[in-house]
Amino acid sequence: MTTIKLHNTRTRTKEKFAPINADDVRMYVCGPTVYDRAHLGNARPVIVFDVLYRLLRYVYGEDHVTYVRNFTDVDDKINARAAESGRSIGEITAETTQWFLDDMGAVGALEPDAMPRATQYVPQMVAMIEDLIAKGHAYPAEGHVLFRVRSYAEYGALSGRSVDDMIAGARVEVAPYKEDPMDFVLWKPSDDATPGWDGPVWEGKSIGRGRPGWHIECSAMAHDLLGGHFDIHGGGNDLMFPHHENEIAQSKCAGHDFANVWMHNEMLQVEGKKMSKSLGNFFTVRDLLNDGVQGEVIRFVMLSTHYRKPMDWTMEKSVEAEATLFGFIQVLEGFGEPDVDFDAAKFAKVDPVIVDALSNDLNTHVALEQLKLLRDRNEAVALARGIEFVGLLSWSQMQFQVRKLAEVKLNLKDFEQKLTKIRAIAKETKDFSQLDVWKEKLDFAGFSVRMSADAITIQPQIDFDPAKLEALK
Repeated sequence: MTTIKLHNTRTRTKEKFAPINADDVRMYVCGPTVYDRAHLGNARPVIVFDVLYRLLRYVYGEDHVTYVRNFTDVDDKINARAAESGRSIGEITAETTQWFLDDMGAVGALEPDAMPRATQYVPQMVAMIEDLIAKGHAYPAEGHVLFRVRSYAEYGALSGRSVDDMIAGARVEVAPYKEDPMDFVLWKPSDDATPGWDGPVWEGKSIGRGRPGWHIECSAMAHDLLGGHFDIHGGGNDLMFPHHENEIAQSKCAGHDFANVWMHNEMLQVEGKKMSKSLGNFFTVRDLLNDGVQGEVIRFVMLSTHYRKPMDWTMEKSVEAEATLFGFIQVLEGFGEPDVDFDAAKFAKVDPVIVDALSNDLNTHVALEQLKLLRDRNEAVALARGIEFVGLLSWSQMQFQVRKLAEVKLNLKDFEQKLTKIRAIAKETKDFSQLDVWKEKLDFAGFSVRMSADAITIQPQIDFDPAKLEALK
């Protein structure tokens, strides 16, 4: 069986991945807070862990891997958006959840096996909070319940910082009801305008109507869906502290072993700078899609950089990715010859170099370079299988693009004959103006005209438009 090695943030080493149960490999990844469109940086962990999900399914079998990614649909940002817009919280979260799924689908992400919404798991959160209170790891205070950070001796081990260092360097909420500045909220009170549920019970009475804190959500949902001990927990490195530290602390103190492997992707920049609205370089995935950037281009650019390195989105990379992907489709189309046998490709084994690259801590850069080599060697079946495996295009997307390219090439034959006649007349009259006009028209439609002494050939370019070509007839 293929050996997978993954960098474990917890141990700070690249380790051989050994699942708890090879017939039941389990992964949890922190999902979005659904109050608006996903920005480009939100797509990076989705794409990274989608590649890992595909690899795990390939190695262990599709029926032996469970991938959970949550939706946080109870949050102060959502409450604020509802108050500003006058819309209900449920309406906003339903809409933004679907936005997220649509946008992540556009960049080639498979849907996880489970996508729990926090509001569906409040009873499990309440039960975990009650258990933490009973064990002395949490305490009620003025309608809140807080976790005693110093009750967990290993707090800070994931991020490599001591509690005292974190207090000195972090912005922590100072509240009179806290025993310690680092204690974090498990439960907070809700007013009449805020979503709320019956709170945890302490000494026979409810703490009061309220809502869960952010960190308890993932611990409760992961435990309910994956059990107290599972294989992989992932997310962006901005979540390492405090979110993942807090998850570990509360889960361990509740008696759960929690995750064996912790994986974190680095952050995204735009043209060498941190993405920021003030810098004018902030945009959502939908902004790019609406501007004509294809989802597979976004994914290709993301995968061109190793997940543990900062990823710099540039328009130059986008243009290069588009050209590379078009070159892939040209190979699959056969350059005018019979196109690739997709039935054979679907059942082919993935090129071992690609599998080995992804098995080496998700080295997607090497995997993409191998796809380029398969293109250069005109190995269409292996190329198609690799494209699908890394999630750049689905089988149906590849077949559609190949069909589109093949159909337009058939139409070009008529234009080549037309231009051949026009050139013959131009040679006699010494007037090439009509030929130049047709070259400009075809260029506008996304086609280049190449003339040799013996023939005229017309080639589709990346931006070819069949509709504009049809309009020239």
